[in-house]
Amino acid sequence: MSLMRLCGVNVKFEKRAKLLGEEQKIHVLKDIDLELYPGEILALVGESGCGKTTTGKVITGLLPPTEGAVFLEEESLYRKHGGKDGTNRLVQFVQQDSYAALNPVKTIRQSLTAALRCVDKKIKGEALNNRLEELMECIGLTPAVQYLDKYPHNLSGGQRQRILMARAIAFHPKIIVADEPVSMIDVSLRLAILNLMKKLNQEMGITVVYITHDLSTARYIAKNGRICVMYLGEIVELGEMEHVLTKPRHPYTQALIKAVPDVWNTAAEKLPLKSMELSDLEKRKAGCAFANRCPYETEECARAVPLKDMEGVQVRCVNACKI
Repeated sequence: MSLMRLCGVNVKFEKRAKLLGEEQKIHVLKDIDLELYPGEILALVGESGCGKTTTGKVITGLLPPTEGAVFLEEESLYRKHGGKDGTNRLVQFVQQDSYAALNPVKTIRQSLTAALRCVDKKIKGEALNNRLEELMECIGLTPAVQYLDKYPHNLSGGQRQRILMARAIAFHPKIIVADEPVSMIDVSLRLAILNLMKKLNQEMGITVVYITHDLSTARYIAKNGRICVMYLGEIVELGEMEHVLTKPRHPYTQALIKAVPDVWNTAAEKLPLKSMELSDLEKRKAGCAFANRCPYETEECARAVPLKDMEGVQVRCVNACKI
């Protein structure tokens, strides 16, 4: 049974033309159908502007969909009037910029205490201190006393990212959405953060949605999980990580994989895309969003294509079986 379901989710943003004062709706997410399962790791990948973060905000309850529904344990995450109910505490968001995500004038102790008191308003004294030490031990920052009374600027980027993880698990979440959590961290420290997320997933059974544009980190953290490839607000391929990466069906997934530098094979063949530029959301047509860049484009690509199952992998491409 799925833990969360996104059913026909669409998100449209209003854009006002500067000269004419006319309003235009930009279709940012289009017909997103996605299920999250207990204890899994799902990597959400794609180019910048493809809708990964917007999808993450819908999952966490930060952004109500314009159309469609989101169910957490078969209960609606959003009320009919578009507001939020209390269930979104079970879904926590870990931001990309750890410095901006922490209050610079509050100590780590104050920031984590505020999160703990959202769960238990009466927690204080020894019980509070014990819980703070538990959180710090979970994220690998020990002894806790060495870090709790420091301010965010006194910590490194990797340490601040760990604090964000601690704040997230303070709510006893069932899902954590991590938005590019290692992109602003030194390369030498990224592995430690990825291992921390894997630890939270394995030891606490927390479902992790890992948002990234980096296929190498996606494959590392979700090797035994699933990958969801997005392009221009649509899911174009969804399936088990190794199945998708070893035999990509969608041309966009093929292009992403071939774009990864291979130090052992410098002569690796690149997919000859028509254009390297991400398509414009405002000019998207009814058919395949990737058609204007795809080397396999045919007349069939002009019509809308739903996700279809191919050997256990869902693909949105009319020519997938011919490639």
